[in-house]
Amino acid sequence: MTDVGSPLRTVEPPTAADLDHARHVVAAELAPTPLVRLPLDDLVGADVYAKLETMQPTGSFKVRGALAAVAALGGTDAGVVTASAGNHGLGVAYAATRLGVPVTVVVPANASPAKIDGLRRLGVDPVLHGSSYDDAEVHALALAQRTGAAFVSAYNDPYVIAGQATCLAEVRDQLHGGFTAVVPVGGGGLLAGSVLAAHGPTRAAASPWSSAAARIRVIGVESAASRAVSAAAEAGEITEVEVGPTLADGLAGNLEPGSITPGLAAAHGVEFAAVGEDHITEAVRLLATRCGLIVEGAGAVGLAALLAGTLSPAGPVVLLLTGRNIAAAALSKIIA
Repeated sequence: MTDVGSPLRTVEPPTAADLDHARHVVAAELAPTPLVRLPLDDLVGADVYAKLETMQPTGSFKVRGALAAVAALGGTDAGVVTASAGNHGLGVAYAATRLGVPVTVVVPANASPAKIDGLRRLGVDPVLHGSSYDDAEVHALALAQRTGAAFVSAYNDPYVIAGQATCLAEVRDQLHGGFTAVVPVGGGGLLAGSVLAAHGPTRAAASPWSSAAARIRVIGVESAASRAVSAAAEAGEITEVEVGPTLADGLAGNLEPGSITPGLAAAHGVEFAAVGEDHITEAVRLLATRCGLIVEGAGAVGLAALLAGTLSPAGPVVLLLTGRNIAAAALSKIIA
Protein backbone atom coordinates (compact mmCIF):
# COMPACT_ATOMS: atom_id res chain seq x y z
CA MET A 1 0.00 0.00 0.00
CA THR A 2 3.00 2.30 0.01
CA ASP A 3 2.72 5.38 -2.19
CA VAL A 4 6.38 6.27 -2.64
CA GLY A 5 7.02 9.99 -2.42
CA SER A 6 3.79 10.83 -0.62
CA PRO A 7 4.11 13.68 1.91
CA LEU A 8 4.51 13.02 5.61
CA ARG A 9 1.51 15.06 6.70
CA THR A 10 -1.87 14.52 5.10
CA VAL A 11 -3.59 13.59 8.37
CA GLU A 12 -3.84 16.08 11.21
CA PRO A 13 -2.16 15.03 14.46
CA PRO A 14 -4.24 14.59 17.61
CA THR A 15 -5.30 17.72 19.45
CA ALA A 16 -5.22 18.19 23.21
CA ALA A 17 -8.95 17.42 23.21
CA ASP A 18 -8.31 14.16 21.33
CA LEU A 19 -5.65 13.16 23.86
CA ASP A 20 -7.86 13.98 26.84
CA HIS A 21 -10.82 12.10 25.33
CA ALA A 22 -8.63 9.08 24.67
CA ARG A 23 -7.32 9.05 28.21
CA HIS A 24 -10.89 9.20 29.56
CA VAL A 25 -12.07 6.35 27.31
CA VAL A 26 -9.07 4.14 28.04
CA ALA A 27 -9.23 4.76 31.79
CA ALA A 28 -12.90 3.77 31.81
CA GLU A 29 -12.17 0.42 30.15
CA LEU A 30 -8.63 -0.60 31.11
CA ALA A 31 -6.74 -0.63 34.38
CA PRO A 32 -3.25 0.93 34.19
CA THR A 33 -0.72 -1.76 33.33
CA PRO A 34 2.10 -2.37 35.82
CA LEU A 35 5.49 -0.69 35.65
CA VAL A 36 8.08 -3.03 37.15
CA ARG A 37 11.83 -2.98 37.59
CA LEU A 38 13.65 -5.75 35.72
CA PRO A 39 16.69 -7.63 37.15
CA LEU A 40 18.90 -6.69 34.22
CA ASP A 41 21.22 -4.02 35.63
CA ASP A 42 24.26 -6.29 35.35
CA LEU A 43 23.64 -6.85 31.64
CA VAL A 44 22.81 -3.35 30.44
CA GLY A 45 24.40 -1.04 33.00
CA ALA A 46 21.24 0.93 33.75
CA ASP A 47 18.10 0.83 35.85
CA VAL A 48 15.57 -0.87 33.58
CA TYR A 49 11.82 -0.71 34.03
CA ALA A 50 9.19 -2.48 31.95
CA LYS A 51 5.70 -1.25 31.11
CA LEU A 52 3.75 -4.50 30.95
CA GLU A 53 1.38 -4.03 28.03
CA THR A 54 1.50 -7.82 27.93
CA MET A 55 -1.15 -7.65 30.67
CA GLN A 56 -3.79 -6.06 28.43
CA PRO A 57 -6.91 -8.17 27.84
CA THR A 58 -5.92 -8.76 24.20
CA GLY A 59 -2.25 -9.25 25.06
CA SER A 60 -1.13 -6.04 23.36
CA PHE A 61 -1.04 -2.24 23.70
CA LYS A 62 -3.06 -2.00 20.47
CA VAL A 63 -6.29 -2.12 22.45
CA ARG A 64 -5.60 1.43 23.68
CA GLY A 65 -5.72 3.03 20.25
CA ALA A 66 -8.59 0.79 19.22
CA LEU A 67 -10.73 1.94 22.15
CA ALA A 68 -10.05 5.61 21.45
CA ALA A 69 -10.76 5.25 17.73
CA VAL A 70 -13.89 3.13 18.08
CA ALA A 71 -15.28 5.53 20.69
CA ALA A 72 -14.64 8.49 18.39
CA LEU A 73 -15.61 6.95 15.04
CA GLY A 74 -18.21 4.30 15.81
CA GLY A 75 -21.22 6.54 16.35
CA THR A 76 -23.17 5.41 13.27
CA ASP A 77 -25.20 2.27 12.60
CA ALA A 78 -22.53 1.19 10.11
CA GLY A 79 -19.91 0.98 12.88
CA VAL A 80 -16.24 0.40 12.09
CA VAL A 81 -14.16 -1.79 9.82
CA THR A 82 -10.49 -2.70 9.89
CA ALA A 83 -8.01 -5.06 8.26
CA SER A 84 -5.73 -7.03 10.55
CA ALA A 85 -5.07 -10.61 11.50
CA GLY A 86 -2.92 -9.53 14.43
CA ASN A 87 -2.96 -7.39 17.55
CA HIS A 88 -4.74 -4.44 15.94
CA GLY A 89 -7.61 -6.63 14.76
CA LEU A 90 -7.95 -8.12 18.24
CA GLY A 91 -7.91 -4.63 19.74
CA VAL A 92 -10.62 -3.28 17.44
CA ALA A 93 -12.75 -6.38 17.98
CA TYR A 94 -12.42 -6.03 21.76
CA ALA A 95 -13.12 -2.30 21.72
CA ALA A 96 -16.17 -2.61 19.49
CA THR A 97 -17.58 -5.41 21.62
CA ARG A 98 -17.05 -3.45 24.83
CA LEU A 99 -18.53 -0.26 23.40
CA GLY A 100 -21.43 -1.92 21.58
CA VAL A 101 -20.32 -0.81 18.12
CA PRO A 102 -20.84 -2.94 14.98
CA VAL A 103 -17.49 -4.16 13.67
CA THR A 104 -16.11 -5.92 10.61
CA VAL A 105 -12.57 -7.30 10.66
CA VAL A 106 -11.12 -8.38 7.31
CA VAL A 107 -8.24 -10.86 7.36
CA PRO A 108 -6.36 -12.69 4.60
CA ALA A 109 -7.88 -16.06 3.77
CA ASN A 110 -4.57 -17.69 4.73
CA ALA A 111 -4.44 -16.09 8.20
CA SER A 112 -3.48 -18.52 10.93
CA PRO A 113 -6.38 -20.45 12.49
CA ALA A 114 -5.20 -19.30 15.92
CA LYS A 115 -5.66 -15.64 14.99
CA ILE A 116 -9.06 -16.30 13.46
CA ASP A 117 -10.09 -18.20 16.59
CA GLY A 118 -8.91 -15.27 18.71
CA LEU A 119 -11.26 -12.93 16.87
CA ARG A 120 -14.14 -15.38 17.19
CA ARG A 121 -13.57 -15.66 20.93
CA LEU A 122 -14.24 -11.93 21.07
CA GLY A 123 -17.55 -12.44 19.27
CA VAL A 124 -16.35 -11.31 15.84
CA ASP A 125 -16.61 -13.56 12.77
CA PRO A 126 -13.90 -12.20 10.46
CA VAL A 127 -14.33 -11.68 6.73
CA LEU A 128 -11.74 -13.75 4.84
CA HIS A 129 -10.41 -12.07 1.71
CA GLY A 130 -7.28 -12.33 -0.43
CA SER A 131 -3.91 -13.82 0.33
CA SER A 132 -2.11 -10.86 1.93
CA TYR A 133 -2.63 -7.97 4.31
CA ASP A 134 -2.72 -5.58 1.35
CA ASP A 135 -5.57 -7.58 -0.21
CA ALA A 136 -7.48 -7.52 3.06
CA GLU A 137 -6.95 -3.78 3.49
CA VAL A 138 -8.17 -2.96 -0.03
CA HIS A 139 -11.32 -4.97 0.64
CA ALA A 140 -11.83 -3.34 4.05
CA LEU A 141 -11.52 0.13 2.54
CA ALA A 142 -14.04 -0.81 -0.15
CA LEU A 143 -16.44 -2.09 2.52
CA ALA A 144 -16.06 1.14 4.46
CA GLN A 145 -16.84 3.21 1.38
CA ARG A 146 -19.84 1.08 0.43
CA THR A 147 -21.40 0.80 3.88
CA GLY A 148 -20.43 4.09 5.48
CA ALA A 149 -18.47 2.36 8.23
CA ALA A 150 -15.39 4.14 9.57
CA PHE A 151 -12.08 2.52 8.63
CA VAL A 152 -9.73 2.20 11.60
CA SER A 153 -6.07 2.27 10.57
CA ALA A 154 -3.59 0.46 12.75
CA TYR A 155 -1.46 3.60 13.15
CA ASN A 156 -2.28 6.39 10.68
CA ASP A 157 -5.23 7.83 12.57
CA PRO A 158 -5.29 10.69 15.11
CA TYR A 159 -7.62 8.85 17.48
CA VAL A 160 -5.50 5.69 17.39
CA ILE A 161 -2.38 7.75 18.09
CA ALA A 162 -4.15 9.53 20.95
CA GLY A 163 -5.07 6.18 22.45
CA GLN A 164 -1.50 4.92 22.18
CA ALA A 165 -0.32 8.09 23.96
CA THR A 166 -2.03 6.86 27.13
CA CYS A 167 0.67 4.20 27.57
CA LEU A 168 3.50 6.65 28.19
CA ALA A 169 1.12 9.00 30.01
CA GLU A 170 0.61 6.22 32.55
CA VAL A 171 4.37 5.79 32.88
CA ARG A 172 4.67 9.49 33.69
CA ASP A 173 2.26 8.95 36.58
CA GLN A 174 4.13 5.85 37.75
CA LEU A 175 7.76 7.01 37.47
CA HIS A 176 8.40 10.59 38.50
CA GLY A 177 11.30 12.54 37.07
CA GLY A 178 13.21 12.09 33.84
CA PHE A 179 13.65 8.80 32.02
CA THR A 180 14.35 7.31 28.60
CA ALA A 181 11.39 5.60 26.94
CA VAL A 182 12.36 2.88 24.46
CA VAL A 183 9.51 2.32 22.02
CA PRO A 184 9.09 -0.49 19.46
CA VAL A 185 8.33 0.91 15.99
CA GLY A 186 6.42 -0.69 13.15
CA GLY A 187 3.92 1.75 11.64
CA GLY A 188 4.80 4.27 14.33
CA GLY A 189 1.47 4.76 16.10
CA LEU A 190 2.91 4.05 19.54
CA LEU A 191 5.98 6.14 18.78
CA ALA A 192 3.85 9.11 17.70
CA GLY A 193 1.66 8.76 20.77
CA SER A 194 4.72 8.52 23.01
CA VAL A 195 6.16 11.71 21.52
CA LEU A 196 2.91 13.53 22.22
CA ALA A 197 2.74 12.15 25.76
CA ALA A 198 6.32 13.30 26.35
CA HIS A 199 6.20 16.71 24.69
CA GLY A 200 2.52 17.59 24.31
CA PRO A 201 0.60 18.60 21.18
CA THR A 202 1.79 21.85 19.63
CA ARG A 203 -1.57 23.50 20.17
CA ALA A 204 -1.65 22.73 23.88
CA ALA A 205 1.38 24.27 25.54
CA ALA A 206 -0.51 24.71 28.82
CA SER A 207 -1.98 21.24 29.30
CA PRO A 208 -1.26 18.18 31.43
CA TRP A 209 0.27 16.67 28.28
CA SER A 210 3.15 19.16 28.22
CA SER A 211 6.52 17.93 29.49
CA ALA A 212 7.06 20.57 32.15
CA ALA A 213 6.91 18.01 34.96
CA ALA A 214 9.38 15.52 33.55
CA ARG A 215 12.13 15.30 30.97
CA ILE A 216 11.44 12.30 28.78
CA ARG A 217 13.71 11.11 26.00
CA VAL A 218 11.98 8.94 23.39
CA ILE A 219 13.95 6.41 21.33
CA GLY A 220 12.32 4.33 18.61
CA VAL A 221 13.57 0.82 17.90
CA GLU A 222 12.86 -1.03 14.65
CA SER A 223 13.71 -4.48 13.42
CA ALA A 224 16.64 -4.19 11.03
CA ALA A 225 14.49 -6.19 8.61
CA SER A 226 11.88 -3.41 8.35
CA ARG A 227 12.78 0.27 8.79
CA ALA A 228 9.92 2.14 7.14
CA VAL A 229 9.37 4.88 9.74
CA SER A 230 13.00 5.90 10.23
CA ALA A 231 13.53 5.90 6.45
CA ALA A 232 10.55 8.19 5.93
CA ALA A 233 11.52 10.46 8.83
CA GLU A 234 15.01 10.86 7.36
CA ALA A 235 13.84 11.35 3.76
CA GLY A 236 10.96 13.69 4.56
CA GLU A 237 8.54 11.54 2.56
CA ILE A 238 7.16 8.03 2.50
CA THR A 239 9.72 5.70 0.93
CA GLU A 240 9.30 2.02 0.20
CA VAL A 241 11.80 -0.15 2.05
CA GLU A 242 12.79 -3.76 1.66
CA VAL A 243 11.06 -5.89 4.27
CA GLY A 244 12.61 -9.17 5.36
CA PRO A 245 11.51 -11.97 7.67
CA THR A 246 11.79 -11.18 11.36
CA LEU A 247 10.79 -12.57 14.74
CA ALA A 248 9.37 -9.09 15.33
CA ASP A 249 6.72 -9.72 12.68
CA GLY A 250 4.34 -7.26 14.32
CA LEU A 251 6.72 -4.46 13.27
CA ALA A 252 7.20 -5.57 9.66
CA GLY A 253 5.76 -3.77 6.64
CA ASN A 254 5.73 -0.58 4.64
CA LEU A 255 3.67 2.52 5.44
CA GLU A 256 0.31 3.46 4.01
CA PRO A 257 0.07 6.66 1.92
CA GLY A 258 0.13 9.91 3.86
CA SER A 259 1.23 8.34 7.13
CA ILE A 260 1.53 10.97 9.84
CA THR A 261 3.81 9.03 12.16
CA PRO A 262 7.23 9.69 10.56
CA GLY A 263 6.54 13.42 10.45
CA LEU A 264 5.75 13.54 14.16
CA ALA A 265 8.92 11.60 14.93
CA ALA A 266 11.03 13.90 12.75
CA ALA A 267 9.48 17.06 14.19
CA HIS A 268 10.49 16.02 17.71
CA GLY A 269 13.96 14.75 16.83
CA VAL A 270 13.30 11.15 17.79
CA GLU A 271 16.38 8.94 17.72
CA PHE A 272 16.13 5.54 16.04
CA ALA A 273 17.95 2.27 16.49
CA ALA A 274 17.69 -1.03 14.63
CA VAL A 275 18.23 -4.54 15.94
CA GLY A 276 18.97 -7.86 14.28
CA GLU A 277 17.40 -11.26 14.79
CA ASP A 278 20.01 -12.65 17.17
CA HIS A 279 19.48 -9.85 19.68
CA ILE A 280 15.68 -9.99 19.35
CA THR A 281 15.76 -13.71 20.04
CA GLU A 282 18.06 -13.25 23.03
CA ALA A 283 15.79 -10.52 24.41
CA VAL A 284 12.74 -12.78 24.21
CA ARG A 285 14.73 -15.55 25.92
CA LEU A 286 15.99 -13.32 28.74
CA LEU A 287 12.57 -11.85 29.41
CA ALA A 288 11.16 -15.36 29.74
CA THR A 289 13.95 -17.06 31.68
CA ARG A 290 15.27 -14.27 33.89
CA CYS A 291 12.18 -12.08 34.27
CA GLY A 292 9.34 -14.59 33.93
CA LEU A 293 7.67 -12.58 31.17
CA ILE A 294 6.22 -13.85 27.91
CA VAL A 295 6.92 -11.18 25.29
CA GLU A 296 6.58 -11.44 21.52
CA GLY A 297 9.46 -10.44 19.29
CA ALA A 298 7.98 -7.06 18.43
CA GLY A 299 7.67 -6.22 22.11
CA ALA A 300 11.23 -7.25 22.92
CA VAL A 301 13.14 -5.02 20.48
CA GLY A 302 13.80 -2.37 23.13
CA LEU A 303 15.68 -4.82 25.32
CA ALA A 304 17.37 -6.16 22.19
CA ALA A 305 18.75 -2.68 21.50
CA LEU A 306 20.14 -2.45 25.04
CA LEU A 307 21.76 -5.87 24.72
CA ALA A 308 23.27 -4.88 21.37
CA GLY A 309 24.79 -1.74 22.88
CA THR A 310 23.13 0.53 20.32
CA LEU A 311 21.59 2.77 22.99
CA SER A 312 23.32 5.07 25.46
CA PRO A 313 20.58 5.83 27.96
CA ALA A 314 21.00 8.40 30.70
CA GLY A 315 19.05 7.69 33.87
CA PRO A 316 16.27 5.13 34.19
CA VAL A 317 15.18 3.27 31.06
CA VAL A 318 11.56 2.29 30.45
CA LEU A 319 10.98 -0.51 27.97
CA LEU A 320 7.48 -0.62 26.51
CA LEU A 321 6.87 -4.38 26.36
CA THR A 322 4.08 -4.10 23.86
CA GLY A 323 2.68 -7.61 23.52
CA ARG A 324 2.71 -11.26 24.56
CA ASN A 325 1.19 -12.90 21.48
CA ILE A 326 3.99 -15.21 20.44
CA ALA A 327 3.27 -18.73 19.23
CA ALA A 328 3.93 -21.35 21.90
CA ALA A 329 6.08 -23.39 19.54
CA ALA A 330 8.26 -20.39 18.70
CA LEU A 331 8.73 -19.50 22.37
CA SER A 332 9.54 -23.10 23.30
CA LYS A 333 12.23 -23.23 20.63
CA ILE A 334 13.80 -19.98 21.90
CA ILE A 335 13.98 -20.95 25.56
CA ALA A 336 14.90 -24.61 25.05
